[in-house]
Amino acid sequence: MTVLESVPNFSEGRDRETIEAICAALASAARVLDVHVDADHHRSVFTVVGEGDALVEALAAGVSVAVERIDLRLHEGVHPRIGAADIVPIVPFEPGDFGEADRVARNVGARLAALGLPVFLYAPPERGPAFYRRGGLAALEARLGAGELAPDFGEGNLHPTAGGVIVGARGPLIALNVNLRGDAAVARAVARAVRERDGGLPGVRALGLDLPRAGVVQVSMNIEDWVASPPHVVVGRVAAEAEARGAEVLGSELVGLMPAGAAAAAAGSALRIEGFDLSRVLELRLADSSP
Repeated sequence: MTVLESVPNFSEGRDRETIEAICAALASAARVLDVHVDADHHRSVFTVVGEGDALVEALAAGVSVAVERIDLRLHEGVHPRIGAADIVPIVPFEPGDFGEADRVARNVGARLAALGLPVFLYAPPERGPAFYRRGGLAALEARLGAGELAPDFGEGNLHPTAGGVIVGARGPLIALNVNLRGDAAVARAVARAVRERDGGLPGVRALGLDLPRAGVVQVSMNIEDWVASPPHVVVGRVAAEAEARGAEVLGSELVGLMPAGAAAAAAGSALRIEGFDLSRVLELRLADSSP
């Protein structure tokens, strides 16, 4: 069987009991590798791995808990979202496994529709998460009502408390945030400067956010092509753009996990080692040579 990754995002970042309940449900049939919780985003991001049908069961169990415990009518957070379980991506470790990831994603979609959720399959970049989140829940409900959109699974109405959910197979990405001391207008300007759609770095999507609980502003990014735009290059560009606008870079934050290749590239750059790549990493070389 093929092991796949999923990185479900849930719209809860403050209630520890709910986060732990979701984690336990996911762990009932798959392996939870990481949990990232952010109170300002009001969001938790889980990194889960498992084989086909087991991963489907784990995700259905986790989303069921979210539907039961999260009420979007009471939800306030800076991160855009359309559902209690906002997005459930399925990620293959190898390009040749994308077909299996797509099969699993569709099976997940059917299971989540059985929970009363409208399920939208996404296909970046044309119909990525931003396509469905545009304007928030009220706008999505209006688009459904007008017939502009229809879910791929489930009924054509949002769940009254849990909204909808975006599901789909995608390639690996790196979720990376850079925190700044400055105002939100600067964070938004920096986000525009670095994201691809506004002429910035290839494969980079970015938002400028104000995080009042943390007392900082943030450039929140998904790096969808970390080969074309390595994380250390992206962070360097963010820092340059921020400093040019009088903002101070406080640090970076990784959401979830990153591929070893991206970490190795950053290490090679920081150490100024010419020609540094994964073949120079001891543990990976040992893994490649193991019987």
